[in-house]
Amino acid sequence: MYPPERQRTITELLRGLDGRRASVAQISEQLGVTGETVRRDLDVLERRGLVRRIRGGAELLRSTPFEQALAARHAEQYADKLVIAERVMTELPEDGVLILDSGSLTYVCARAMPRDRALTVVTNNLPAAHYLAGLENLRVITLPGTLRGVTSAAVDVWTSRRLSTLTVDLAIIGVNGLSVGHGLTTTNPEEAAAKRAMVLAGRRRVVPVISGKLGRNSFCAFAAVSEVDLVITDAGAGADTIRELAAAGPEVVVVGSASAG
Repeated sequence: MYPPERQRTITELLRGLDGRRASVAQISEQLGVTGETVRRDLDVLERRGLVRRIRGGAELLRSTPFEQALAARHAEQYADKLVIAERVMTELPEDGVLILDSGSLTYVCARAMPRDRALTVVTNNLPAAHYLAGLENLRVITLPGTLRGVTSAAVDVWTSRRLSTLTVDLAIIGVNGLSVGHGLTTTNPEEAAAKRAMVLAGRRRVVPVISGKLGRNSFCAFAAVSEVDLVITDAGAGADTIRELAAAGPEVVVVGSASAG
């Protein structure tokens, strides 16, 4: 296995064990690698905020899964996503160019796009591009890259290279996890590189995120919270979390009500 594959396997192993913890010897035996290799992987995972080292082993911390099928992610907090997407629409320019990132919530944002504004949408979100192509008021530009089946996103060096040449009015960035300590995180290095390029391309950066992803850390960090202009989340977000995010720099807007489901 390559190190990322091994580290993913370690987190899956820990997730399936009682107490979400295991010794170095247990992991070494399961993976068929040396204890030293396991220790190096655990060091990486600890730096990513995914595990905590304990005596003789490690314990899995609360974190997002490495990968989750798009359909399953789409269903998660769907009612909240609808309300968040509607609030994102109030941030769109009257005319201009925006980047729409890949992901479930950003796809819901695509479905909420207005039909009365002449906008250019640059996206690597293939389901969103397919939907937006049917709106006559929009010009849709799809980014080049290798299509990842699990996210339906185009991501590779071509994606990041094309994004590096762009400057847009608004970047709508998706995340798998968001915390002050680890910033904006996602599950895959190539996705992280594309998202980083989107952040740098946007004059204004908006992060729509369901409350279930706040305080979570995923595998790859690609931006600090201070680099974001606006975070839009739902009423399930805790007051302490909201205050902590706002203190780090961005405006934080909470939409819906605690009883909205």
